[in-house]
Amino acid sequence: MPITPAHIRATIDAYAGLHPKEKPGLEFALRLLDEGADLTDRTEYRGHATATAVLIGPTGKVLFIHHRALSRWLMPGGHVEPQDGTLLTAALRELAEETGIRPESVVPLGSSPLQIEVHAIPADEAKGERGHRHIDFRYLFRTAAEVAALQAEEVTGAAWRHVRALGHRRLRRRMAEGVRRAGSG
Repeated sequence: MPITPAHIRATIDAYAGLHPKEKPGLEFALRLLDEGADLTDRTEYRGHATATAVLIGPTGKVLFIHHRALSRWLMPGGHVEPQDGTLLTAALRELAEETGIRPESVVPLGSSPLQIEVHAIPADEAKGERGHRHIDFRYLFRTAAEVAALQAEEVTGAAWRHVRALGHRRLRRRMAEGVRRAGSG
């Protein structure tokens, strides 16, 4: 069953309950849902959902991929698809597609997003896409696997980097907390 607006709203509401100071930054997504926007439709140019995997590898480093279209190092992730049942499984699917790391070799460290970030994406004339916003649901995973095969259409490289490479201090802190919780459970 595809990701529903109710699932997206419940995920945002649960996240905002855990991180109430971030609720103002999520009002944009909630307003779109209130207006009936389909956040799973990538042609919803006001904003749509994406899912990202924050993957911790065997040495404690975080996996980054070099995104061809944006020419930037990012964590594996992308648009949700009709076959995705949840935002978490969308992040796992994107990870597998972009890196070849098999889903069964990856363990989610929690069922809630580590972070939800709304950010601008520039127009892409080659794809006929206007500038828009991504509502990115970032989930924490751990693996002992290595990158197997890159998705050549979208990814030009992969690298395990120190946690300091994560751009957001809040994301780094939450990642460390998630790893500690998983290690004690």
